[in-house]
Amino acid sequence: MPALIFQPQLMAKLSVELNRYFFEEERQPKVKLANILSLAGERTFGFLLIVLSLPSALPVPAPGYSIPFAIVIFLLAIQLIAGSKSLWLPQGISNSAIELEMAQSVVKAGIPWLRRIEAITRPRLLFVCTTLPGRAIIGSAIVLMSISMMIPIPLTNTLPAMGIFITAFGLLEDDGLICLVGLFFCVLGATLTTSILIFGVAAVKEIIKYIFETFLSK
Repeated sequence: MPALIFQPQLMAKLSVELNRYFFEEERQPKVKLANILSLAGERTFGFLLIVLSLPSALPVPAPGYSIPFAIVIFLLAIQLIAGSKSLWLPQGISNSAIELEMAQSVVKAGIPWLRRIEAITRPRLLFVCTTLPGRAIIGSAIVLMSISMMIPIPLTNTLPAMGIFITAFGLLEDDGLICLVGLFFCVLGATLTTSILIFGVAAVKEIIKYIFETFLSK
């Protein structure tokens, strides 16, 4: 059976949609995830992955959001691997809300970067981001990066989130080349996280050894 192709769907530029939604229209003090999803149209996966990875990918403080956002990213990636064409999220997650001011600060910092990427994206290498095997590979990489984002250790969030962000932009714009660039950042993120964990485990072992030899062996 030939691989299923996800046909491109037209939508306004993401930077334009986010600017309109958060700055040109009146909003409640808190905004629900379900309301943000209404902007996505047929490009829900790429759109939502961008929105959820953006806070951790930027040098903008977003305390408390990295782990819950990473959990949602994990759920999305699993659905990509499974070949789902439509998005499913638990109702509790869809109805979850974040402070409008926090969302606006992240979007304001992210829009210049969104515009830079939008300026160079175009449909190309479609097999990377539109076929089931391609999306499964992308989903697997995003699963690993989302797990890295859940680790409460410094430096394990930003680079993996950048990998997700860039890869998701490729999904959004049907740009396989951008997806490949994003996957490269995912590899860098996995390497950094693994190195930190190995160093951390080795450091803990040395501390335990020192304590044992200094205090407990007497």
